[in-house]
Amino acid sequence: MLLRKWFGRVAGAFAGLGLIGAAPAPAPVAHVAAPTLAHPALWKVADADTTIYLFGTIHALPDAVKWRTPAFDKAFGSAGELMIEVGNIDDQQAVAGELMKVGLAPGLPPLVERVPAAKRPALEAAIARSGVPAVAFDRMKSWMAAVILLNVTMKEIGLDAEKGAERDLVAQWKEKGGKVEGFETAAQQFGFLDSVSQDGQNKFLEAAADNPAEAKTQFAAMLKAWEAGDVAGIAATFDDETQMSAELRDVLMKKRNARWTEWLSARMAKPGTVFVAVGAGHLAGQDSVIAMLKARGLKAVRIQ
Repeated sequence: MLLRKWFGRVAGAFAGLGLIGAAPAPAPVAHVAAPTLAHPALWKVADADTTIYLFGTIHALPDAVKWRTPAFDKAFGSAGELMIEVGNIDDQQAVAGELMKVGLAPGLPPLVERVPAAKRPALEAAIARSGVPAVAFDRMKSWMAAVILLNVTMKEIGLDAEKGAERDLVAQWKEKGGKVEGFETAAQQFGFLDSVSQDGQNKFLEAAADNPAEAKTQFAAMLKAWEAGDVAGIAATFDDETQMSAELRDVLMKKRNARWTEWLSARMAKPGTVFVAVGAGHLAGQDSVIAMLKARGLKAVRIQ
């Protein structure tokens, strides 16, 4: 199924932007079972006067997942800076505004005509479930329509970005008066998808219209690996290059990881303690931030 190839990566990359609620969606119908306490992977990169913690998140979680541990709380509590993918993920109005700016265009073909005939019934059904008028989708670029439809699918399988790890961390950080920094802006993240070829966008759209039951199965595998801190499993479910188009993988993973690694390497020259929380797929696999830091001579030590 195409959804197997695309759902996890795109949901992981964009759920944290606050798109949940940007379009109408049905109420959750199911929750993924979860253990009482998860132990997601946590690393530390340190020298004499600088410490950077690297924590891999899932941006949208079922209600039952509990993931705060003593090791995590100790690391997070010691930090003087918090760095996430997008600093203003809790500003849904700003994020939605950026999405509308970049994602709409005049003179596009009707959305259903951008996928093969065999995929059109599934796309029409997905549009109907969204509650958004079909004519509104015709004005959207294919990637924007896919993001909206994935938003619907996430809610259908019981996921809520308001319960994602970043939201919890941001709320706690702001309570103590801290400023949240981001590697990227919402506009930049949408720009990454906007840079994908039309063919790549249309394949992404096909995936977003696929069966929600398959999405639930794939997310369950992702969640199981994350809860266990299974880095190999995370690489297989979040960052499997055999299941990811080369174009999307380059745009959403490799290039972004390289930019973040550059920032982290430079930050090691400045004293202090930084807590970095980004999607777990960015910290697993051959093109991960962890691997790129190692190539620069910076060793990330696993502490959970």
